[in-house]
Amino acid sequence: MTLLEPHRPTTQDRAEEGAYHYQVIRRAIEAIDAAQGRALSLEALAAEVNLSPAHFQRIFSKWAGVSPKRYQQYLALDHARTLLREKFTTLDTAHALGLSGTGRLHDLFLTWEAMSPGDYAREGEGLTIRWGWFDSPFEAALVMATDRGICGLAFAAETGAEAAMADILSRWPKATFVEDPMSMREEVHAAFNQSGEARLHMIGAPFQIKVWEALVTIPSGHVTTYSELAHAVGSPRAVRAVGTAVGRNPVSWLIPCHRALRKSGGLGGYHWGLPVKRALLAWESARDEAV
Repeated sequence: MTLLEPHRPTTQDRAEEGAYHYQVIRRAIEAIDAAQGRALSLEALAAEVNLSPAHFQRIFSKWAGVSPKRYQQYLALDHARTLLREKFTTLDTAHALGLSGTGRLHDLFLTWEAMSPGDYAREGEGLTIRWGWFDSPFEAALVMATDRGICGLAFAAETGAEAAMADILSRWPKATFVEDPMSMREEVHAAFNQSGEARLHMIGAPFQIKVWEALVTIPSGHVTTYSELAHAVGSPRAVRAVGTAVGRNPVSWLIPCHRALRKSGGLGGYHWGLPVKRALLAWESARDEAV
C-alpha cells in the first residue's frame, strides 16, 4: 500500500483502500472462525464477505501477495502453532544486534533512540508530541512523534478512534500534543512502506525499553515466546512482567509485539485487539512467502 495523505478516521475515510481491505480481512477472519476448521472455497469465502470471487481474489492478491486459499491458511486459528514450529526465533544474539543501545534492526530500516529514565519519570513534561491519523494496511492508524522520531502508533480498527487516542495520550500526560500530520508524513510513509528510514523515539521505563528492543530483533514473518523474551532481557523468571511490558508497547507493528506468542502456541493478548494481531501475523507470513 502506498501512503499518500494523512487522514482522520471518519466514515468517508473508512471507504479508502487500506481501511476497506482491512474490513474485508476482518470479515474473512469471522467467516473462517465460524467454519470451525472446515476449509472454505474461494466462492464460499467471497460470499461470506459479500464480494464476487473475482473481486475477492483481486483484493487478496493485492493486499497479501498470495491467493485467498493460502491466506485463509494463515488466518486459521492454529497458524500460531505452525509459526512456532517453523518460524521460531531465539534471541540469544539480541545483544550483539543492538539490544543494549542504538541499533539498526527490524528489516534494516528502523533506527531508534531511547528516552533516559529521568526524562521518562517526568511523564513527558517539556516534550512536544505531534500526532495525526493515517491510512495503513490495517485500517486507520494513530501516529505520534517527537522531534527524535515516532513514539506512538495505535490501530483503531477494534478499539475505536476515541479509545485509541485516549490510550496513547495517557502514556505521557504532561507532554504538549499538537495535531500536525503533515510534519511526520515522510517518516510515516517510510514506516508503513518499510522503505527509506524510520526513526523511533522509545519512551518507557528501562525494563520496558529492554523488552521492546528485544522485540525489534524478531524478523518479519517469525515469532518468539514471552519466556524467550524474558531470557533475552536477562530476567528468565519475569515472564509475567515481560508480558506486561509487551502489552504496554506504544509503537505497534514497528516494535512488533504481535510476534510474541505463548509457548502453547496461543496468541496471548494484543492491546489493539486479537483480530488485528491475527491479521498482522497472517499479512507478514504472506509477504514472507511472496518474497
